[in-house]
Amino acid sequence: MNGTIFNIQKFSIHDGPGIRTTVFFKGCPLRCKWCANPESQSLSIQILHNEERCTHCLQCVHECPHHAIDEGLHIDESKCTSCLHCVEVCPNKALTSTGEKKSIDEIVSLCLQDKDFYLESNGGVTISGGEGLFQSSFVKHLVNELHKHHLHVAIETTGFINDIVFHELAPLFDLLLFDVKHYDSNKHKEGTGVGNSVIIRNLKWAKEKGIPLLVRIPVIPFFNDTLDDAYGFSHLFNELDIKEVQLLPFHQMGEKKYSLLKRHYAYKNIPPLHKEELTDYQNIFISQDIHCFF
Repeated sequence: MNGTIFNIQKFSIHDGPGIRTTVFFKGCPLRCKWCANPESQSLSIQILHNEERCTHCLQCVHECPHHAIDEGLHIDESKCTSCLHCVEVCPNKALTSTGEKKSIDEIVSLCLQDKDFYLESNGGVTISGGEGLFQSSFVKHLVNELHKHHLHVAIETTGFINDIVFHELAPLFDLLLFDVKHYDSNKHKEGTGVGNSVIIRNLKWAKEKGIPLLVRIPVIPFFNDTLDDAYGFSHLFNELDIKEVQLLPFHQMGEKKYSLLKRHYAYKNIPPLHKEELTDYQNIFISQDIHCFF
């Protein structure tokens, strides 16, 4: 059994407690306009095009066996089979790929390399994405294998998962890092492409079942960053008896990836947010008896 991942990041300190290895899976049901990992959204292995290195020799166009690349160097994903022949023949290394197939044994072996660091720091392994539960069958088997080695396993999740799948897999994790992007379903759909009813239902279920979780809000300009939004989140969380929330200020670390994928980026040139700018936002949660931190 293989899963499709696009990165394994060692010595992570922002994806759960302690020192961790974060395994990034491809595939996500959301299309967040500010997504920092746009290469995570598609389940497929994708080709990245670096225009700064490209001399437009068109060798990739002429040699693609599936005629998936036009002379504007746009790749038709319906024709592309991820054979990576274009990457191999590009003389200037302007084409690269994102995503690869890995077995459970390969991933577990990589994660175990840093087991001593996990033990010393109360760390472990975090499943991320994309949506960590998107490749549900593979992730289920992976988590079970990691637990055989007594590793703490967390997951970063959007919560937008079929109820049956979520109810089966969520209890397997030692911690859910549960992102909530908006309290209003219509606004949520504007920013992510989906409403929030499934997300809130799964969050409520996880809370009621006593599954350890940390709710996180990615604070995004022009989407959920006003003081009224902070009150809206606070009202929702108090209804669900959520008493702790982490704020994740908007950043621009994924901006370059959109040009590599030849995709429009709605947040191009929007300045990042810093925690110093969000003090009043944070204080609203605190005033509503919710522990709020960065």
